[in-house]
Amino acid sequence: MASGIRSEDIPAFEAFLDLSQQIGSDMLKTQGAGGNTSFKRGDVMWVKASGTWLAHAGARDIMVPLTVASLVEALQQRDPRAEKATDFIVSDLNASGLRPSIEASFHAVLPQAVVAHYHCVNAIALSVLAEREKLIAERLATLPDLTWVTIPYRRPGTPLAREIASVAASRPDILVLNNHGIIVTGETVEEVSERIARVTSALCVKERPAAPANPAALKALAEGSDFHAAEDAESHKTALSPASIAYATGGSLYPDHVIFLGTEIGVLGPSETAKDYCQTRRAQHRAIPKMLLAPGLGVLLANELTDGGRVMARCLAEVVARIPEEAAVVYLGPEQEHELTHWEAEQYRQALDRKASQRA
Repeated sequence: MASGIRSEDIPAFEAFLDLSQQIGSDMLKTQGAGGNTSFKRGDVMWVKASGTWLAHAGARDIMVPLTVASLVEALQQRDPRAEKATDFIVSDLNASGLRPSIEASFHAVLPQAVVAHYHCVNAIALSVLAEREKLIAERLATLPDLTWVTIPYRRPGTPLAREIASVAASRPDILVLNNHGIIVTGETVEEVSERIARVTSALCVKERPAAPANPAALKALAEGSDFHAAEDAESHKTALSPASIAYATGGSLYPDHVIFLGTEIGVLGPSETAKDYCQTRRAQHRAIPKMLLAPGLGVLLANELTDGGRVMARCLAEVVARIPEEAAVVYLGPEQEHELTHWEAEQYRQALDRKASQRA
């Protein structure tokens, strides 16, 4: 429980933490440190801390209190302090000592009391399609009582917050973020929870079937290398369908794809081992990807991959399995990849992920 919550708001805040934990514990909604939630009372907003996992809400103190008005003003004035938002922390109430989510500024500009942003694999699979506007509109038309908007891709942080600020006054119930995820808003936790359930159903995409992985073959392919077979069975789906392989290796689909798995997914040739693949790459002075696909067999992950990286491998498997075969896809461009990989805020989040993995 965060300090500074008024006694009359404690039940609502506890419900907020429970909802946050539920979102974070559902692999199809968010993965690892992805996603963030916020709870406003007056001019104070509690938002998830950078690098923490929504799945740990309630069990750990992961919420950071900020002053809303001053953060919104900083964003409007293009004050660089709005990016990290650390200058707007209510220090006396920040028992965790952590810094706020890199997306705190967009939570502040949305006027609703409760905001849930998460990396729903169905929303991502739809939002990377060339025909996303049409397809999303058709699905959300089944929820006529809810208002919604789509947001063009912008780097998380202040660029995305400024884009959201341009529509915040209309108080949308749902915001679909292209190549990123979804935001669901409301005035109460119960309202947001109910909307999440309905939106999840409306955006549900049928998963492409795939053959089972071959653990014995993968173990042999990994022998003598710094790779191992993915321990999570569902993560292998990326390599078990030609269409999934094509979409996973065609480019970067969303921010956490870039941040945790890098800008390239490797593919082993017929009978090529991970050791052979790595030797060839080193001889060519090329970086070695963190994830290798053995077509028809399964996925190998770098031993150095963190807990956050491993769950992102699962996320990628779920996303590409929901992209229809032969559908046109909009990938992130080289400039968008560069701004993600050279961004201090994400380097901080990755540092926390490495520390957490080492402790585990």
